[in-house]
Amino acid sequence: MSIRSIIQDMRMSRSQRVVQDASSSAAAGAAAVVDGLSQSCWANMPQELLREVLMRIEASETSWPPRKSVVACAGVCRSWRLITKEIVKTPELSGSLTFPISVKQPGPRDCLLKCFIKRIRSTQTYLLFLSLTNALADDGKFLLAARKCRRATCTDYVISLHGDDMSKGSSAYIGKLRSNFLGTKFTIFDGQPPHAGAKISKSRSTRLVNLKQVSPRVPAGNYPVAHISYELNVLGSRGPRRMQCIMNAIPSSAIEPGGVAPTQRDFSVSSPDSFPSLSFFRSKSNHVENSASGPMASQKDGVMVLKNKSPRWHEQLQCWCLNFHGRVTVASVKNFQLVASPENGTPGPEHEKIILQFGKVEKDLFTMDYRYPISAFQAFAICLSSFDTKIACE
Repeated sequence: MSIRSIIQDMRMSRSQRVVQDASSSAAAGAAAVVDGLSQSCWANMPQELLREVLMRIEASETSWPPRKSVVACAGVCRSWRLITKEIVKTPELSGSLTFPISVKQPGPRDCLLKCFIKRIRSTQTYLLFLSLTNALADDGKFLLAARKCRRATCTDYVISLHGDDMSKGSSAYIGKLRSNFLGTKFTIFDGQPPHAGAKISKSRSTRLVNLKQVSPRVPAGNYPVAHISYELNVLGSRGPRRMQCIMNAIPSSAIEPGGVAPTQRDFSVSSPDSFPSLSFFRSKSNHVENSASGPMASQKDGVMVLKNKSPRWHEQLQCWCLNFHGRVTVASVKNFQLVASPENGTPGPEHEKIILQFGKVEKDLFTMDYRYPISAFQAFAICLSSFDTKIACE
C-alpha cells in the first residue's frame, strides 16, 4: 500500500466516524468517537510500523501545499500525534514551517527562508506568507498577520496567528511591536517567555492575555525580546535608513559554529478551547523551562546585535545599491539587509551572512527572507518597523 493511499484511507475512516457521530445522539456520539479512536486500526498499529509510515510521509512531503499531509497525520489520534511531533524537526534542521509553533522557532542555518508581506492599506493590516515557489508573487502559505493601532504617544502592531482575530485577549495573539512617538525606537514583545528566566515587561501598558485560556503556571504577558532603533538624520545626508536591532533573547554566540539560540517548543496553552484545531501542539507540562530551550538562563556573553549591511553608491544609476539576488525590484528607503555586528570589532565569515533582508516588489508587496538565529515572528516584527513613517530619519 502506497503512502498516499494510506493517508486517503485514514481520511475516509475519519469521515465515516464523523457521519456516524452525526446520526446519533450527542452522548452516544461522543462515546462512539472515543471508542472508535481506541479501537481504530490506525490507533492500534504497531509502533515500529507506524513510525516507519510517518517517517516516509515526513520525508516525501517537504513543502506546501502537499505538506498538509504531515499535519493531517498528527490529527488522527494521540499515538500518531506523539510520533509526528517526535519525527518533525524544527525549521533550523528541516528548513520547513510545518506547525504554528514553527513561526516562533529559529530559521534554517544554511539558507534564507523566503517569505513575502502583503500590505492592506484600507485596514492597516499586514499579512505574512511563506513563498511556495521561487516567484516573487504567488499564493503562498499564510503564517502571521499584524494590525496597526495608533495611540496618543505610540503605535502598536498586534501580531496574531489568525488574520481575522487580532485581539490581545485572543488565543491567537503571539506578540506585538511598539514604537515611540517619533517612530525611531521600537520594542518587540513576545506573548510568552522566549527562554527560561525571561522577565515580563512591567510597563503600565502591559495587557495580559485572557487568563482563562492560559496556564496559571506560565505568566502571560509581554516579554521584551528585541529593541530596534533608527539613527536620526539631523544633517539630511543622502542614503538609506540606518538601523540597529538588539536581540535580547539571542546570545551573540548563536551565529558561531556550535552556537545555540533559544527555541520555543510549545505554545503555553492549557484550555481545550485554545487552538481547537491544533491540539497536537500542547504538551503535558506548561512550565516555562519546558516551553523554551536555550542558553539565556545562565548566559555570560553579550546579546546579538544586528545592523545594516553597508550599501555601495552606484555612479551610473546614481543611487545606493544592495545585492538582493533578484528578490527586490523597486528602490525604496524601506529596503534593508541585516547582518550580525561583531562584539570585538573584528568581523568573521559568520558576520558576512545576511540574517534578514526586506525589500519592495510592488506597491503593497514586499519580500522578507530570514535565517537562523531569528524566527519568522521576530523577522516579521523587525520588518513592520520599516513601514512606520520616520520623518527624522530620512
